[in-house]
Parts: sequence; C-alpha cells; structure tokens
Amino acid sequence: MLKTGKALKVSVYVSEGSKHHGVPVYSSVLDFLFYRGVSGATVLKGVAGFGADHHMHSASIVEISDHMPLKLEFVETPEKVNQILGKLEELVGTGMIEVQETTIAKPAQVSKPRKAPPPEHLKIEGKAKMMRIYIGEADRWRDKPLHTALVEAMRANDIAGVTVYRGILGYGAHRRLHKDRALHLSHDCSIMLSAIDTEEKLQAFMPIVEQMVEEGLIVLSNVDIIKYAYRAEGLDQVETVPTSPNTPAQGEQTP
Repeated sequence: MLKTGKALKVSVYVSEGSKHHGVPVYSSVLDFLFYRGVSGATVLKGVAGFGADHHMHSASIVEISDHMPLKLEFVETPEKVNQILGKLEELVGTGMIEVQETTIAKPAQVSKPRKAPPPEHLKIEGKAKMMRIYIGEADRWRDKPLHTALVEAMRANDIAGVTVYRGILGYGAHRRLHKDRALHLSHDCSIMLSAIDTEEKLQAFMPIVEQMVEEGLIVLSNVDIIKYAYRAEGLDQVETVPTSPNTPAQGEQTP
C-alpha cells in the first residue's frame, strides 16, 4: 500500500489497436500491473491525436478509429517501478513510457465491507408549525410544476420535510368542481403540500412561498410534535403526529 511521500508516476502511451500476442497492449499492461501488485492504474482514451507515425487520428460518430491514443497511468514507489520497468517496456513495444517524480499527499484507503451498525434514531418533541399550501395541479413556476418547485425550494431551505397530496374531488375560489374519474384524469386537480418545522424556519420561508404561489391558499397551524425520528445514517425516516385543538379539520376548504 502506498504511503505519504515521494513516489513515481508512470504514464504509458499506446495505440488502441496495438496488440501483444493477439491481446490489446493496454489490456496486457493492465493485467501485468494488477498481478504484480501495483496499487492502482487507470486507462484513459483520447478523442484525437497523432503519434510517431505522424498520422492524425480522431474519433467521430460515423467512424470510430481503432488507432486512437490510449494513456495508462499509475503511481508507485521507486522500488516497485524499477522492478517492473523492464517487462513494461517489452509489453509496450512501439509505445512510449514516461516516468515522473511526484509526491503522494494522501494515499488511497482500501474500503473494507463493514457490518452496518443498527440505525440510530433521533427524537425531537415540542411545539411546531404546520404549513399547508393548496394549489392546482396545472399551476407552474418557471416552466416546471409548481408543487415540484415548492418541494425543491423547501429542501434547499432546510425545511424538515414535506409531503405532496393529490386531491380526488374538490373546488376552490372559482367554484369549479374538479374530479378525478377512472376514465378521465383532470389536469387541474387540487394539490396540497404539508410541511412541519419550527415557526422560525417556516416564517423565514414564507416570503419565498408568497413569491411562488400566485393563486392558492397558504395555512399555518399550531402542532405538537409527538415524535420526529430519523436515522442518523442520512436516510430520511420521518414520522410526525400533529395534535392540537387549533389544527383544522380534515374536511377544510381547498382553493
């Protein structure tokens, strides 16, 4: 395993179509380095170039040249490079090998599969606010569905979480009845977004909502967070149970 300090970077330049005993040179070199214990190697493919024959080679959609330049790079200790350089020259044939001094600032770490610890759940309790936004499914903001844009805006502003609900029946300020039937999907059904967070965060987010929602209803309600839990590993597992006498009933009016 490589360590921090002085090392050598080796670059091997060959043609994609070059063969060694019927096998592509880059593949033979890569296998050789792998089985000689080299820490790591990368093959890079060029899109245009020329070599010792001074012929220009390029790749296009119509014609893919098999003479494109390939570059194989690896970093190793000077001792290891000196051990394998002779055989490497034999494999490369008419290709070119470049050796440069370099410094390893941070060596790569070998990732070992570890048994994942049981997820740690965090729990938050206390007073909070619920924001509900009622809009139409056809509403848009900057060429994208408004409900999608609102979710993205909430995520960007660190709102704890939001859920989007699609209504199946309802009417709003225009008194038009919107219905979701089996053989007819309305493109202007009611959409409700529900988010719960602290009053400070939701109030700070309110100007953004007001700017994005040109026609709709925005409601703030007091809630008590009985349980707000999520896994510490970053998997968003949120369970919220709002209970408050100020929370509107399920059948409240939609816009």
